[in-house]
Amino acid sequence: MLLNRLFRPRPARAAGHALYVGAVAQSRVPAFYSELGAPDTVEGRFEIYSLHIVLLLDRLRGHGELATDVSQKLFDTYVSFLDNALREMGVGDLSVGRKMRKLGEAFYGRCKSYETAFAALPDQGPLEALIGRTVYAEADAAPAPRLADYVVAQRAALGAQPLDRLLAGEAEWVAP
Repeated sequence: MLLNRLFRPRPARAAGHALYVGAVAQSRVPAFYSELGAPDTVEGRFEIYSLHIVLLLDRLRGHGELATDVSQKLFDTYVSFLDNALREMGVGDLSVGRKMRKLGEAFYGRCKSYETAFAALPDQGPLEALIGRTVYAEADAAPAPRLADYVVAQRAALGAQPLDRLLAGEAEWVAP
């Protein structure tokens, strides 16, 4: 009994992990790649995957200590799975740290850029430009306005969801 309490996942950790799993599942929806033209490449999938993590972090920002803890656990899970993915792709142990640092810098840059683009809403121009530079960097940026529409709708949907459900690891996603 005592061991169960010691090794039971903390609520923030479980919620962060559950939100991560949901974000990954949403980022794998084929419509992002078939209908919205996101490149079905490692880079394209990284951008769509990271975008969903950013949306969750944005929603949880400024909602107290538990939301901060859940955000941190979500981010920690994201980083852990990126590290594992690099290792599975055959990146050597000596290179993983350097690659993780680059990915971390890219993610933090994306977070700041999305924060700026979100602050400009309802003007979607900055968001479309950001999506064109990141998601569609190596492809046709023509679908950027459609993906920006999805991001705005998803951000609104997350904003309308009760905070307590998100803090319990439950997020509902809109269709792309």
